[in-house]
Amino acid sequence: MLIFVLGIGGTFQYGFQISLMNSPSQFVKRFINDTWIQRYYLPITDNSLRLLWSFIVSSFCIGGLLGSLGSGYLSSKYGKKRCQLCSDLIPIAAALLMGLSATAQSFEMILIARFLYGINAGFGLNIHSQYAGEIADKKMRGFTNTTIGIFVTIGKLTGQILGLREILGTESQWPLLLAFSGIWALAQLVTLPFFPETPQYLLMEKEDKEGCIKALKQLWGDRDHKKEIDEMIQEQATRRSGQSLTIMQLLRDPSMRWQLYILVALTTALQLCGINAVYFYAAEVFRAAGFPDKQIPYLTLGVGVCESTSAIMCGLVIDHFGRRLILLVGYSSMILSLGLLTLTISLQGHFLWMPYCSVIILFIYTISFGTGASGTTMTIILEIFPQEARAAAMVIVGVINWMGLTIIGFIFPFVVATMEQFCFLVFLIITAICGAFLYFYLPETKGKYWLQIREDFNKYNFRSQDCIEDQPSAYVISTKF
Repeated sequence: MLIFVLGIGGTFQYGFQISLMNSPSQFVKRFINDTWIQRYYLPITDNSLRLLWSFIVSSFCIGGLLGSLGSGYLSSKYGKKRCQLCSDLIPIAAALLMGLSATAQSFEMILIARFLYGINAGFGLNIHSQYAGEIADKKMRGFTNTTIGIFVTIGKLTGQILGLREILGTESQWPLLLAFSGIWALAQLVTLPFFPETPQYLLMEKEDKEGCIKALKQLWGDRDHKKEIDEMIQEQATRRSGQSLTIMQLLRDPSMRWQLYILVALTTALQLCGINAVYFYAAEVFRAAGFPDKQIPYLTLGVGVCESTSAIMCGLVIDHFGRRLILLVGYSSMILSLGLLTLTISLQGHFLWMPYCSVIILFIYTISFGTGASGTTMTIILEIFPQEARAAAMVIVGVINWMGLTIIGFIFPFVVATMEQFCFLVFLIITAICGAFLYFYLPETKGKYWLQIREDFNKYNFRSQDCIEDQPSAYVISTKF
């Protein structure tokens, strides 16, 4: 139940907002023009409208970046539960602004609301990930962490469904559609207080052993949890200070160097693997295959269903096959699909059957992305960092993520206009480089506690004898002659 409650107010909001603005964009632009005419008695110029729309879209990323930057300090100081509850107030306020914007004839309210939605999404992406990473035991850790990506894909799919013209994708209903995020936030605000703070935070940050035991029994069942508590105490003993690491401390820590390299590779591949290009070209691929324009929105919705279904399947099998295998198989399939998709789109004018191959490859790529990069990335990142470094690591993930979204938003249309279908080759190369790096340096984390994972990375972090001598005492094994 806690997984579901965390999801609807966490990464679900992030995915929901990413896909939400596609459907009502033409109605919002028309509303901006009508409001401009009422104020200044002239229609808005194309350049001014384009600029305002860019501000509305990009304000979400700016808010997300700010939310991510603030989440590390706040979650370490006040706890994940309290931060998540306070964060729910932000989209409720934004929903009121969105819902009343048409009545107030104010497109500025839409701009402010999108910025607030971004702050909430930045908080939700980071805090939900930390919360989920600390509530499951080792047997269910893979599935629990995979739900972070699952709720992103379900949020994107829900935004697509609600944006259909048969539901809320009409000119009269767009304010309600854009205000829908307030409902998810309200649902979490009402239900989350019934659940505990994470056991690791209670024991390792607040030194509340009784509260930790109570939370463990509520989450994992009324049994003896001495082994889990001993592992937390052992991890706490390796901490160099009583507080969580700051971003600068994490960046300077030699024992976390290769974990950071893995983090950068995983996050970069997730953002620049080409999923946005595939969604962008989906309508063209379906149109070339001969599908009527009325059916294309539903076929594009089918792409979202494939992504969500594959992410759920990943969650069901990740604890059996392991993170590394699923990730690398997903990358390999994505690379092959991008190459074939470039070829089939280039040749679809020469062979009548080639567009149907493009449709099949598009769905294969989406399934590969949902199973591989989308399903496993956050799981691996959460497992390779200890409690003291996890908040700072998630801030770095958020910064890379939101900067990637911003760059894609500004540069991607020009890349597509210049390279057309050959833009897939750029994403193929990026995915291949990141995949090759992870193949050589990413250890398997399935079933391992962080102390075991640390030893795997110490092979890279402390290769020379000089570096080993500089390690903190908790890392040195002494022998008596």
